[in-house]
Amino acid sequence: MKFSIERAVLVKAVAQAQSVVERRNTIPILANVLIEAEGEGVSFRATDLDTEVVDKAPAMVERPGATTVSAALLNEIARKLPDGALVSIAADGAEGRLTVQAGRSNFSLATLPREDFPVMASSEYTANFTAPAPLLRRLFDKSRFAISTEETRYYLNGVYMHVADGADGRVLRCVATDGHRLARIDAPLPDGAEQMPGVIVPRKTVAELKKLLDSDDVEISVSVSETKVRFATPTITLTSKVIDGTFPDYSRVIPHSNTRKLEVDAADFARAVDRVATVSSERSRAVKLALDEDRLVLSVNAPDAGAADEELAVAYGDDPLEIGFNAKYLQEIAQQVDRENAVFLFNGSGDAALIREGGDDSAVYVVMPMRV
Repeated sequence: MKFSIERAVLVKAVAQAQSVVERRNTIPILANVLIEAEGEGVSFRATDLDTEVVDKAPAMVERPGATTVSAALLNEIARKLPDGALVSIAADGAEGRLTVQAGRSNFSLATLPREDFPVMASSEYTANFTAPAPLLRRLFDKSRFAISTEETRYYLNGVYMHVADGADGRVLRCVATDGHRLARIDAPLPDGAEQMPGVIVPRKTVAELKKLLDSDDVEISVSVSETKVRFATPTITLTSKVIDGTFPDYSRVIPHSNTRKLEVDAADFARAVDRVATVSSERSRAVKLALDEDRLVLSVNAPDAGAADEELAVAYGDDPLEIGFNAKYLQEIAQQVDRENAVFLFNGSGDAALIREGGDDSAVYVVMPMRV
């Protein structure tokens, strides 16, 4: 195998593949990236047995072939090569070495046979559809903050992507929750997605997916089966097993009878929460919201550190209310709000609060209260 590739193209492709590789590996081949050169391009494939990414890059292929080499090492070398360099990569199967040359720099790296590299078995996908990158980016970006990190509740360690009934018909919906807060985001249902089974996309896959959705004008091909999900752009394919579990009935925790309505500037609110939370103890980070006629007072009282309060002008016309929340949860939800105003709907001081973005019902957040 022998090919030449631009340094910038190599860096991008190897970084994408290398990010899937687990840092601590007991199986040596899983620390490697599979390089396959043929035609007018090269593909870089990496896997941790649950997730697989394939990045295709243009290159001048002199001799087709394939080999595997340490992903971390190749990534480090590519990053340190001079900008604008043309990199020549060649593999000698007999010696089990891969040579990387750029300018006066020469590297000789150990390889492992391509036959040992595990390739994720292809799946029969139940549904295949395409969706614009901005649509998928909004669904996953706005829900990912609520993914649980508790390993015992493994079925909450991802984003539940499924087809649901929205206010105006069928929608593609993403939901994430950790039991303390919940995000439910809807988007128009793409053609071909009607028969899609509901799947829980793992946290790591959601993080990798973010890199595929950077460009606004890319169409993403999505394929879903009961056990796997695949997202593909013209150059990158990300395949992942889905979490084998049942996502809980989230509709039960979304309050429908909250009538006390608070409207507040989302950015001002997030900054005020951040300021008063400075004095709270890390363990609880509880902030109290005291609501009165068009007035909100945010306060924190930490006996060991001090106290803080801040008043905000808001739109509120219901009975006075005092309720406490985890400061971090409030900030994270406020940061998701794209519109100027965040709308909070409360019931009582012991009940979950519902948060919307202005009058938009396609993004709904729920946060459980805390005692303060």
